[in-house]
Amino acid sequence: MAEGEEHLVDPSWWRGRQDHYLSAATGVFIARSPLNVIDHLEWSARSGHPSPATAIDSSVVDRWCQRIDNWLDCADFDLLRLLTIWCGYGDQLSPAVRAALRHRFLGFTYWYTDCRPRAGEPVDQRWYWSENHRLIFHTVEYLAGQELPGERFATTGLLGEEHRSRATHRLSRWFDDKSAHGFSEWHSDVYYAKDLAPLVTLAEFATDPQVAARATAFLDLLLTDMALHSLRDNMGCTHGRSYMRFKASATQQPVFGALKLCFDRTSEPWPLDEDDPDELLPLHESASLLARAGRYRPPAVVVRIARHDGVVVDRERMSIPIDPSEPRHDDPVHPRGWSYSDPEMVPFWWDRGALTPWQLVPLTLETIDRYQLWDAGLFAQIRTVRDAVGSDPDTLRELAAGLHPMVNAGLLSEVDTITWRSPHAMLSSAQAYRPGCAGHQHHVAQATLDEHAVVFTNHPGNEASAAAGDYRDDDRYWTGSATLPRSVQHDTTLIECYSPAFATPDLEALSGFAYLDLTHAYVPVEHFDQVEETGAWTVLRRRDGYVAIWSWRPTEWRDHDPSTTFTNGLQGRFDLVAPGGADNVWIIRVGDVDAWGSFERFREEVASCEVHVVDHGWTPTGEHRGFDVSCRSPSQGRFELDADGSMRIDGAPVPVGEHQRFENPFLRAPRGDTRLEIADERGGTSVDLATGGRRPSGPRRPDG
Repeated sequence: MAEGEEHLVDPSWWRGRQDHYLSAATGVFIARSPLNVIDHLEWSARSGHPSPATAIDSSVVDRWCQRIDNWLDCADFDLLRLLTIWCGYGDQLSPAVRAALRHRFLGFTYWYTDCRPRAGEPVDQRWYWSENHRLIFHTVEYLAGQELPGERFATTGLLGEEHRSRATHRLSRWFDDKSAHGFSEWHSDVYYAKDLAPLVTLAEFATDPQVAARATAFLDLLLTDMALHSLRDNMGCTHGRSYMRFKASATQQPVFGALKLCFDRTSEPWPLDEDDPDELLPLHESASLLARAGRYRPPAVVVRIARHDGVVVDRERMSIPIDPSEPRHDDPVHPRGWSYSDPEMVPFWWDRGALTPWQLVPLTLETIDRYQLWDAGLFAQIRTVRDAVGSDPDTLRELAAGLHPMVNAGLLSEVDTITWRSPHAMLSSAQAYRPGCAGHQHHVAQATLDEHAVVFTNHPGNEASAAAGDYRDDDRYWTGSATLPRSVQHDTTLIECYSPAFATPDLEALSGFAYLDLTHAYVPVEHFDQVEETGAWTVLRRRDGYVAIWSWRPTEWRDHDPSTTFTNGLQGRFDLVAPGGADNVWIIRVGDVDAWGSFERFREEVASCEVHVVDHGWTPTGEHRGFDVSCRSPSQGRFELDADGSMRIDGAPVPVGEHQRFENPFLRAPRGDTRLEIADERGGTSVDLATGGRRPSGPRRPDG
C-alpha cells in the first residue's frame, strides 16, 4: 500500500471485490449493451481472456447511439459510457468504430444554450438541468474536449480544448454548489448512481488534477451517505427522487451494484439476467464503473460505517430554502441574495426543480422561449397551462402564486432528514417536508428490514392500472405523491399526517394534480416471516427486525392481479388501503431483537400504545386544516405532533428539523462546511470538498 493511502481499503481486498463482480458480469456477452462491453473489456485486460473488441462494429455503435442520434432524454448517459470505452480501451477499437464514436462526440450538443436542432431534425427532448444530468453533461463535454482537443465541434464551432475549458468552469460551479449546499436529489437510490458514474469517470480519466481530485472527494461523500442510509445493501431510506420500480426492492435499485461491491452485506446475487438485459444492465452501471476503476479506492472507514453493528442515528440538511408560499411582490430576491432573473442562474434553480415558484416564472418562460424548448415533452404540463390561460408572464406568475401547493410538484427545496438504523431495522424520513403540497418523485419515509421487506405510505394521484402507468416513471399510484404528508420522526417512531393543502382540481389544464380520496401503505406480506394484526396495528417481522404500522382510518387489503406488471412479481397482498378520504394519519414503528428480545414482546408494546387524533377538518375551499396526534407507549413516553408542526416529547418541546450539514457518530459538520472528517475509533479520512483534498484522519473522540 502506497504511503499516505493507509486510510483507504486494502488494495487486494478491493481488487478481489472488483474481480468478483467482473467475473459474474461477463458470464454472458451482450454487444448491444455498452456497460456489458465495458465489463468484458476490463475483464479481458485483467484475465487475459480474448477481447470482445472485434465483435464491435459500426452497426453496434449505431444501436448504442439511438438516443444520441434522435435527441432523446438520457442521451448523456449513453455518451458517458461511450467515452469510458474510448478513454479506457480506445486502442482496441477498429478505425471504423473510432470514427463512428468520434462523429458522435463532435456532433453532440453539450448544453441547452448551444444552437437547437434545425428544421426537419428531431425535437430536443434532453433534460439538461437536474442535478445528475447537469453533472453528466459537463463531464462528457470535458472528456470529449480533452480527447479531441484540436478538433472543431459541429454544434458550437468551438475547438475541443475550448469545450474542455468551458466544461471545467461548469464542473467547478457544480462542485462549489454541492460543496456548500449538499445534494438536491437527497439520498436518492436512483440518482446517486447517476452521480457516481460521472464522478468515477472523471476520477479515472480527467487529466486536470484539480478536476480528478474534486471528483474523488465527491465519490467519498456519496459512498459515505450511501453507507449511512443502507441496510443489507438496501438504500431503503427517504429519497429526494425515486420510482416505485426501484424503491420497492434493493435488487432493483441502481445503487445496489455499488453497495454490494463496496460493502458486501447481502447474499442477493448481482442483478444480471440474460433474458432481460435491457432492463437490468443499467441497474449495475455504478458497479461496472467502480469495478474497472484503477485510481479510485474507497476510504476504509466508509466500509466500517456500512457494516457498523450498533445503532446509528444520522441527521442531515441538504439543498437550499425555496418558498413558493412567500407573498407575491415585484422584483423578488432570494433571502441569501441569489437572483431570480439572471439567465446564468437557470441551472442553479432548475437543478432543484424550481421552474414554477412564482418568483421564477418569468425566468422560466424567458428561457423556454429563448431556446425554443416548448416542443419538448418535458415542458408539456407548463405548455398546457400556458395554452389555457395565455402567455402573459404576470398572469402566469399570479396563477403560480395562488396555486403554489399544487404546481410545484417537482420542487426539491431544503430538507432535514433523519435515519435511525440498527443491524436489523432502519427508519428514515424527511422532516415536515413541504406538507400538504404535491410531490412528483419524492419518497418521504420508509421502514426497511432487509433487501425486500420494506414498508411506506403514499397518497395516490390515480388508480392502479396499465393506463395510469404501471411501474413507469409517471405512475402516480406509488411513485408520485399526490400530496406529501407532514412526516415527523422521533427515534424509532414516525407520525405521518396527510392533510392536502389544496382541493383536487376539476380543470382539465390542472388534471395532472388530481388525487384520490384514500391513502395507502406498501406492505409486501410475502417478504416477511410473520404478519399479525393487533387492533388497528399491522405488526410484521423479518429475521430479527420488527415493524408496525397504524392508520387512523380503517384499512383493508386491496388485491391486484399477480399476472400484471403492476404487482412487480408479488403473488400475495401488498397494498394496505385506507379509503374514505385523502386526510389520514399513519404511524410506523420499528424495533429489533436487540431492543425487544422476542417479536411477541414488541407486538405487545405496540398493542399497548395509546393513540389520540384530533381532526381539524377542511376549509370551505378544500384545504385540510391538519391533525393533532398523540402517541403514548410504555417504553418511549408520549410523542405529540400538532397541526402547526410543533412536536413535544413527554411535554417538552423538541425542534423539528433544524439539522446541521451532518450529525452522526462518524461525521459532524455545520451547514456550509466543506471540510469533512469521516472517522470512527480506528481513524478515518479527511475530505475537503472545496479543493479535493483527501488525507488520513485520526480516531474520533468518544464525544464526537
